[in-house]
Amino acid sequence: MARQNTTFKNAYNRTLALLSAGGLETSEPALGRTLGVSRTTVRAVLSRLAERGIVVSEGRRRSILRAPADDDYFAEAETDPLSNVIERTFMKRILEADAKAGTHVNELELAREIGVATSSVREFLIRFSRFGLIEKRPNSHWVLKGFNRAFADELAEVREMFEMRSALAFAALPKDNPLWGRLDLLEAEHRGLLDTIGQHFAGFSELDERFHRLIHAASRNRFIIDFYDVIAMVFHYHYQWNKQNERERNEQAIHEHLAYIAALRSGDVRRVRDACATHLESARATLLASTV
Repeated sequence: MARQNTTFKNAYNRTLALLSAGGLETSEPALGRTLGVSRTTVRAVLSRLAERGIVVSEGRRRSILRAPADDDYFAEAETDPLSNVIERTFMKRILEADAKAGTHVNELELAREIGVATSSVREFLIRFSRFGLIEKRPNSHWVLKGFNRAFADELAEVREMFEMRSALAFAALPKDNPLWGRLDLLEAEHRGLLDTIGQHFAGFSELDERFHRLIHAASRNRFIIDFYDVIAMVFHYHYQWNKQNERERNEQAIHEHLAYIAALRSGDVRRVRDACATHLESARATLLASTV
């Protein structure tokens, strides 16, 4: 098979997760709406499922021949856009070095380590610097400004304001809006992860990011959506920084997400507010605990 793009590979991996959670959309348009991709991509996904002996198609009918196995999935490195690869490498370096305020970062070295153009790394660092976490210095050097409790409090406060607005907007969406189909898929992935939480609890942080990005998308506010980049980065990696009771925290967060999803579907404003506030308070506590 010729090299496929990340959109296809992401859609394929998410379809496998949907299959593992117990179901597959019966039509190409329905699957496309759920995945948020074109019919061409859906057909490529179904073709690969058939090649792997997972699904067989007879006309418009599809039968599942077997459950997906770990080696059916594309590796994470193949499904990530370049910006995510740079972000992951940058944060991994910080985590492994236990970097503190004043730590220097050289964009040339980082680009060489990842194997990308220096301009791509510089674009990422510039975007990251807008929020005061890193500062440009001469000769391709940057310095970390540090992450402290005050920054965490400010970030959590803004997140709570933005997400509450987005959650209420999501609950008010017409039922034929494609975001509902994407929420169905995410719910299935949550239930699948819950069933295998003992082995795969570390996979929650990536699922958490996609879930909250989907909610923020309902705001249709470019500033809210753009600001979520730094929210996602900080909260996502702090799930990994704080290893204490990681499985228990992630399992609790999955249950909170499922309650949140149910509240969104109910359309009940009070229920949405309660579910959103409960989950974000837990996320704030996790974030603050990592700054101690």
